[in-house]
Amino acid sequence: MFEQAIENILAFTRPLHTITRTYGGLVLPGTSTFFFVNDRGVAVTCKHVLNLIPAADQINQTYQQFKVERDRIPKDGRYKKSLLGLELKYKYHPETTVQLKNNFLNCFDKIDEIVCHAHPTLDLAILEFKGFNKIFYSGHAQFIKDSKIIKQGKSLCRIGFPFPEFSNFRHNPDNDDIEWTQQGNPNSPSFPIDGIVTRFVADAQLNQVTGIEMSTAGLKGQSGGPLFDAEGKVYGMQFATNHLHLGFDMKDKEIIQDGKKGKVSNYPFLHVGLCVHVDPIKDFLREHQVSFTEI
Repeated sequence: MFEQAIENILAFTRPLHTITRTYGGLVLPGTSTFFFVNDRGVAVTCKHVLNLIPAADQINQTYQQFKVERDRIPKDGRYKKSLLGLELKYKYHPETTVQLKNNFLNCFDKIDEIVCHAHPTLDLAILEFKGFNKIFYSGHAQFIKDSKIIKQGKSLCRIGFPFPEFSNFRHNPDNDDIEWTQQGNPNSPSFPIDGIVTRFVADAQLNQVTGIEMSTAGLKGQSGGPLFDAEGKVYGMQFATNHLHLGFDMKDKEIIQDGKKGKVSNYPFLHVGLCVHVDPIKDFLREHQVSFTEI
């Protein structure tokens, strides 16, 4: 049903690869999603994805300052105590993120600057990429013109990059830094998930429908990915998952498993996806004079 639409959508939908390193030394990969709205290097994503860009600068600069102070500590009998004091100053614990780097994959030959616009209330952002010579994506989103066709029961699909399988990164012990490498797997697979429209989210102050609820969960890493129909027309953007308590709770329910009696407890939830509605996306693009296509 969505085969051709997915192929078309993936031509202009891209992953943001992120690597983070904790103070304890654990290096973790992560992914999120964004998609282009024109052929001029402008994309949309979630505001919480956008926040990774300034966060990386702040986190990395702070750790660089920490390293400078750490390297000044005399290597004597008081080193461990002095280091502990420095860790307390910077509030570093083993699980604290001390390094963060982003990679906007397969978009341009180079990126000199990213101009960011965050929506004041919605989990929505615009990314304007600057300084490129070549574009590596093709086509762009075609937003539906009349949102009145979005009704309960309509079958739609989302796509993104929820499972970070890329491995082209490492910690370089020589300079105590994380870095991208030419070795390893540079890609992560796309993953679509369909569902039907269940409900709508409205903003009373704006007097506008701002969100679309879907019957299936949006997966971590799909944030910023498009919501589209079988023809590839874009209806919105995935941004969160809500967890609805079903009330079918079981406590100490007796069961027989592998020939043995036992007791289990279960508190089931329905996980539903939340998408930014197409209308506020288009309004936000118009506000920032970004060209886009309606169909």
